[in-house]
Amino acid sequence: MPIRVAVAGIGNCASALVQGVQYYRNANDDDHVPGLMHVNFGGYHIKDIEFVAAFEVNRNKIGRDLAEAIFIKPNGCVKFAEVPRIGVEVLPAPIFDSVAPHMREPFRAYNEETIKPVDVDEVLRETRADMLINFLPVGSYKATRYYAQACLDAGCAFVNCIPEFVASDNEWSRKFEEKNLPIAGDDVKSQVGATIIHRALVHTLVSRGVRIVKTYQLNVGGNTDFLNMVDDNRLETKKISKTEAVTSLVPYKVEAWAGPSGYVPFLNDTKICHIRLEGRKFGDTPVVIDLRLSVEDSPNSAGMVIDVIRAVKLALDRGIGGPLISISAYAFKHPPKQVPDHIARQWVEDFIRGKRER
Repeated sequence: MPIRVAVAGIGNCASALVQGVQYYRNANDDDHVPGLMHVNFGGYHIKDIEFVAAFEVNRNKIGRDLAEAIFIKPNGCVKFAEVPRIGVEVLPAPIFDSVAPHMREPFRAYNEETIKPVDVDEVLRETRADMLINFLPVGSYKATRYYAQACLDAGCAFVNCIPEFVASDNEWSRKFEEKNLPIAGDDVKSQVGATIIHRALVHTLVSRGVRIVKTYQLNVGGNTDFLNMVDDNRLETKKISKTEAVTSLVPYKVEAWAGPSGYVPFLNDTKICHIRLEGRKFGDTPVVIDLRLSVEDSPNSAGMVIDVIRAVKLALDRGIGGPLISISAYAFKHPPKQVPDHIARQWVEDFIRGKRER
């Protein structure tokens, strides 16, 4: 049975996801496949993912086949798969606050006087989408809630990959529970990114009796995500999400800062992170860790979302509505419930086997 997926925001993260579905469609269930945590996730293979709708504000992507649109500028995700024509036309999305004033030209935003946006609710119904993936730019408060409501109206699950707090908000979680529709989020945690590495270091120090005094995480990159985030007004929830993902593992107050800290155009889709931890160990003697991480940013997120999609489909199959606690804790920075990653991973495995409801 196919998993019918709609995508809002056809940027670098969407490009990596669409390419990944093609790249891994013939992965052997018996192999340890580089880049995948699960080839088979509760009976669903990568090849079961089918894209049925795409929404975007870039005038150069609108009207194109999704397979073509994912490679149109300003997208800069590395090309690692040849994607054949999908047969899904990219549709004009309602803009709301998804385009900051300084991003109208970089995003090639369409003219609202000449192009009319589609009704997302109607498209989700017509395409019989199982779920919608939210890849909108950071700071899209109104637009994210518009898509969440469209999912509720259309009877569609919602996956919130950006730092707008919906899955972790009690009111929105209740709305999805009442409609018996799954919701997962918020703010996707990269496969091997700044947050997961930072959390691993924090967990190790705390569990080994080190008292962490100060820690920071600085991130720079050159894609449109980082260009969008040069506007500090769009960063409040992003900083909260990244910082809480780290401090939630520390059982005492600690000075911490985590967030984007610079746009470097020539880095393109490469993200560079600097992490520092200062602590006190045995005899109140100091310990300091400085780490530098460099990754291709967009494939890093897709490596998680490809599992989230299948977890949400399992929830739909099982008639589970409301926030999905296990996959959200494992795959997102600001989930409804924060737990150490090794516990969240076990929750996911238990969910796959039906030993855990959500």
